Amino acid sequence: MNLANIDLTMVDWARAQFALTAIYHWLFVPLTLGLAVVMGIMETIYYRTGSEFWKQTTKFWQRLFGINFAMGVATGIILEFEFGTNWSNYSYLVGDVFGAPLAIEGIVAFFMESTFVAVMFFGWKKVSRGFHLASTWLTGLGATISAWWILVANAWMQHPVGQQFNPDTMRNEMTSFLDVALSPVAVDKFVHTVLSAWVLGAVFVVGVSCWYLLKGRQLEFATKSLRVGAIFGLIATAMLMLSGDHSAYTIGQTQPMKLAAMEGLYKGGPDQGLTIISAINPFQQPDYETQDEPALKIAVPYALSFLATRDFHGYVPGVRDILDGYTKDDGTVEPSLEEKISRGQCAIADLQTYRKAKREGADAATLSALAAEIQENMPYFGYGYIKDRSEVVPYIPVCFYAFRIMVGGGCLFVLLFVLAIFFLYKKDIAQVRWFHWAALLCIPVAYIVSESGWLVAEFGRQPWTIQDMLPTWVGVSQLSSSAVMTTFFLFLVLFTTMLAVEISIMCKQIKKGPEL
Repeated sequence: MNLANIDLTMVDWARAQFALTAIYHWLFVPLTLGLAVVMGIMETIYYRTGSEFWKQTTKFWQRLFGINFAMGVATGIILEFEFGTNWSNYSYLVGDVFGAPLAIEGIVAFFMESTFVAVMFFGWKKVSRGFHLASTWLTGLGATISAWWILVANAWMQHPVGQQFNPDTMRNEMTSFLDVALSPVAVDKFVHTVLSAWVLGAVFVVGVSCWYLLKGRQLEFATKSLRVGAIFGLIATAMLMLSGDHSAYTIGQTQPMKLAAMEGLYKGGPDQGLTIISAINPFQQPDYETQDEPALKIAVPYALSFLATRDFHGYVPGVRDILDGYTKDDGTVEPSLEEKISRGQCAIADLQTYRKAKREGADAATLSALAAEIQENMPYFGYGYIKDRSEVVPYIPVCFYAFRIMVGGGCLFVLLFVLAIFFLYKKDIAQVRWFHWAALLCIPVAYIVSESGWLVAEFGRQPWTIQDMLPTWVGVSQLSSSAVMTTFFLFLVLFTTMLAVEISIMCKQIKKGPEL
């Protein structure tokens, strides 16, 4: 690809449009996944007790689920279309691999949840209680399976496995579907993301229930919903912390630059502490080339080494180490950025030589030798497009602070759920008004925490569309920046309107309350 023809303004607008769509889409998805489990639990209680109270309680939360589900579908479809419209070079290069999980998601998981969601909403008087309960759980399962395949696709962008570049077709082709579907990054990403969605759903249930307590309405409904939400949320948060620990280890093994950016670690080494907070300017990339660590750093001794290597004295590379090259604990040497760039340029040159030799009718032995050289340097192919050291360093302030918002929010929600359970069993929770307000305020906080997790995941792998394989500016379509800019603002108006409509409908349904 001729880099001279790339409109960098177009790259910025394409990235902005994709980020806009993804951020709005992720406003709807976590609540869908979280409420799916909550309404499944409540309908299970109804199935076991036959109580009309639990039936109406389930139907209330299902109505909120349905409103949110519809909005999530609309934004998700647009998100997938953008791969073809704005990122056609990316889609051409890796469509054989990346398209497979998205196709399975659309054909299997989405149709599964769409089928059973109809039974769940309209089948109360048409099917047996057992079949309806199964439909409710299968709706949630379908949504979760959809998340699995989408996260498999995203995880492959973070850690491309199970594929090989074919110089004849100029495409990456899948060599092992299981390696793609079951990679450690995919499993960790799925578990951590779904658990975070469960926590958000639990916070939402607790917050809405506390609104009824503040208003002195439907006290039995509010108290029992609060109990289900708090217990479910506490269990989900405990599991989320365990999955976060394992995710940190996986990132340390597969994306050390992301980990270094999350920690503000400029110069690494053994015995690294986990930073609690430090004075990193949120509006400026720090001088990681000369600083050894940020100012006013407060850290837990040895904790980062343990998280990243499972050894309290393990070696954790910083930004500068990754740029300069370093030796891992197992003795293997990670090349410097300059060597990676050189090998990437060799891969690009070898590919051009191969294509030219094939056009000129070179013999099979010559083509085979050239293909072998391409494959040898292909792991560094994307570095051939890098011109400056700063291009491969993510924007550290976003990664650093978003990570701390995510972790801090998780700790806050543990406190929220523990207090909710304490007040439910030890005091008259209807009288603890300060807690009701705190729970309500935690609803928007939960969305901020959830979005922060995605900011860490996506900002942390920049500048790569596919880690080490394809920089963002190489994956874009040949479009004018004005066209993408226009659709950006159209989507901004559309998505903001959809969000406002959803909030309005949700509030009306909450004010209306359950039909008890």
